[in-house]
Amino acid sequence: PGRLALLAPVFPLAVIEASHFLSSVVGAALLLLSQGLARRLDAAFYFTSVAIVAGMTTSLLKGFDYEEATLLSLVLLLLWRARPAFDRRAAFFDTRFSAAWMAALAGALGASVWLGLFAFKHVDYSHELWWQFELHAEASRFLRASVGAAVALLLFGVARLTAYAPHEAPAPTDGDLEDVGPAIAAQSLTFPFLAYLRDKSLLFNDERTAFIMYGVQGRSWVALGDPVGPEGQFADLVRRFVERCDDYGGVPAFYEVGKMHLHVYADFGLTFVKLGEEAKVDLTAFTLEGGQASKYRQVLRRLEKDGGSFRVLEAAAVPPVIDQLRAVSDDWLAAKASAEKGFSLGFFDDAYLSRFPVAVIERGGRIQAFANIWPGPHHEELSIDLMRYHHEAPRSVMEALFVHLMQWGHEHGYRRFALGMAPLSGFEDSPVASLWNRLGAFLYEHGEAIYSFQGLRAYKEKFNPIWEPRYLAYPGGLRLPRIMADVSALVAGGYRQIFRR
Repeated sequence: PGRLALLAPVFPLAVIEASHFLSSVVGAALLLLSQGLARRLDAAFYFTSVAIVAGMTTSLLKGFDYEEATLLSLVLLLLWRARPAFDRRAAFFDTRFSAAWMAALAGALGASVWLGLFAFKHVDYSHELWWQFELHAEASRFLRASVGAAVALLLFGVARLTAYAPHEAPAPTDGDLEDVGPAIAAQSLTFPFLAYLRDKSLLFNDERTAFIMYGVQGRSWVALGDPVGPEGQFADLVRRFVERCDDYGGVPAFYEVGKMHLHVYADFGLTFVKLGEEAKVDLTAFTLEGGQASKYRQVLRRLEKDGGSFRVLEAAAVPPVIDQLRAVSDDWLAAKASAEKGFSLGFFDDAYLSRFPVAVIERGGRIQAFANIWPGPHHEELSIDLMRYHHEAPRSVMEALFVHLMQWGHEHGYRRFALGMAPLSGFEDSPVASLWNRLGAFLYEHGEAIYSFQGLRAYKEKFNPIWEPRYLAYPGGLRLPRIMADVSALVAGGYRQIFRR
């Protein structure tokens, strides 16, 4: 009361009343901004600083509450001392508030209202209290301020509920695809060429020299492979991706990552399970000469006897034959009763195929089998993605295509040829292994009716490859079955397509 008496001759009653009301609204704003501070957003840092200054001002004007103003100034000092920690530029209003955050906001507001009711329990309630504007009408100010804070939180909640859903996984733009090229050139693998399919989102670092490609299915945010670009950017990109998942309440997962960078994912609290092994052929030692290569020569002679011939079309020569390629692809899909896949596998797309050389097997002047070629940077790795053949193609046409491509890669100075994954292979079948490893080993041994696990491994063994393990990095716990189901849906194009061949 004494402080109000000091303020009364200096400021009109309207200033005191407005300051009390606004201080409560500022408190509600600080509750909302706390979520952005927890995510270390730079925008939340600046908004919070402005809100604290506003809170200090209203604390002094509402009743010369210098204790509250001093406490707020200490919070502001601590906040500015921690300025380097708020380095994220994610949009504050694009992310969702989790149920836990909503419960915390409601709990804080409820506690404030309860405390006010307790403090003024000696004042009998009447409707006139809402419109009582007097210097010492503290109960009336409490009622109006509580409503102000509640309305601020309610309006924010309604705005979040009625707003358009954010684009959590936007398609890459033409500018994004232009920046993909230099990042791919900074490493040696071929899988990053899948970014040109445009079915995955791209998350770049600030310099746009490295990126992660990912898809979203349900709550699972699945990054395909390791980050792409200079190795020094890996940890920063993994952090960005994990933080972005947290912003939207998603579960981060890194699918088919190599063993070289498992420590990066472990540093962020992720665990990993083995998915299988990838076959890679040493092209520096590949040859069609000698006794061990007799099986390769037999395959090529058989193709030649059947009237087939091999050649590689440069990217510029692909558009004129795209209709022939599509006819082969459509025939292959019909014969397999299969639907196009995606995410970790290529699908037939004119623009995508026209970016790369294409290896073809021709007979009678018509293309009867093809595979688009991924020529890796620095001639380190060569691989193929989309492999299709017509039902009238010569026998063993794909095996012959592989042999021709390996010979072509050897002649052009490539060091290795990536044959792709053999899922669930290389698991140790041991009673002391984890449940996932034992399940994987069981499916590999007895799951041929579901998928040709052993057959695929045996086929790739023909080329004497080196097997490299591939892993899934994820947050651990009981999330693995759901993540694997979501990955399957991403590849198949939805849950309804999973069980189509």
